[in-house]
Amino acid sequence: MKVLLLRLEAPLMAFGGVAIDNIGVTDQLPSASLLTGLLGNALGYQRKDAIRLQALQNRLRYAVRADRRGHALQDFQTAQLAKDDKAWTTRGTPTGRDGGAKTYASPHIRYRQYHADASVMIAIHLEPEANPPTPAECAAALKAPARPLFIGRKPCLPSEPLLVGVVEADSLVDALHQVPLSDAAETKKVWLYEQSQRNGEADLIRLSGRRDWASDVHQGTEYWQRKQWGEST
Repeated sequence: MKVLLLRLEAPLMAFGGVAIDNIGVTDQLPSASLLTGLLGNALGYQRKDAIRLQALQNRLRYAVRADRRGHALQDFQTAQLAKDDKAWTTRGTPTGRDGGAKTYASPHIRYRQYHADASVMIAIHLEPEANPPTPAECAAALKAPARPLFIGRKPCLPSEPLLVGVVEADSLVDALHQVPLSDAAETKKVWLYEQSQRNGEADLIRLSGRRDWASDVHQGTEYWQRKQWGEST
C-alpha cells in the first residue's frame, strides 16, 4: 500500500484536545481531525467543505512515532480587542470580528498548551487509495500548499517541509521503519503509537479523535497503544 510520510517538527506544536473553559489543552498525539485539516488546508479545502473533509477523514488511517517528545509549555494570553481589529488568516486576507459592544468591554484571557521542541513522524494511509485525493495528490499539495500550513494552531509554523515522501509498505509500521530517526531523537525512549480496538483498558492513551465536520464538533474517543520503538515493531 502507498503511505504518506510526514515529519511534524516545530518550536511549538498543538495537538488540540477538548477545550476546558478558557484552557486550550493539547493531546499527546495528533488526532485524525488535525491531520485531516492539515491535508485539507494544503489541498485548498475551505472549512465549510464539510462533505469533502468528512470523506477525507473517513479514509484516514495512521500511526505515530515520537522521535523527540519535547516538553510541555503553557502560554498565558491576554489581549484587549476592539471590533475594528483585524485577524490574520491563512487565506492571505484579514478578517473582521462580530459581536456587540459589550463583547469587547473586557480583556480576552486564555491559556494555551503546546508541545515545545518535539519531532513526530506520521505514517498515513488513505483507504481506498484510488479515491481522490490520492496519496500522490496529497503529496503534491504538501509540496506546494494552497495556503500556509501550521501544526494545530496558526502560530505553530513547521520548521522544515512536512512531507518526507510516499513509500510502498506492507503496513504503517513498516513505512515508519523506512525513515531514520530524527537527528535529535531520544534514542533510549522513542515511542510508537498505534490505534487499538481494546477500548477502555487502563494502559491505553485516549484521544479526542475524529470530528463531525458538518456540526463542527468532535465525536467519540479513540484509544491508542504505546510501545517502545524496536520492541516488536
